[in-house]
Amino acid sequence: MKKTISVPEAGREYFDLGRNASYEAAKRGDIPTIRIGKILRVPVIALEEMLSPKRSEVA
Repeated sequence: MKKTISVPEAGREYFDLGRNASYEAAKRGDIPTIRIGKILRVPVIALEEMLSPKRSEVA
């Protein structure tokens, strides 16, 4: 499993977005990104955690 993927790849695989819409979503913060040098990447773990339903704690 890859640890990071490109912004267009994340948009396509997780949200069914095109290239430009993916970058716009990343700019808004809807897709989590990290910058590695000049390259913008999406950490898969952060994206999947963001999309997973929150678990409610049972007391």
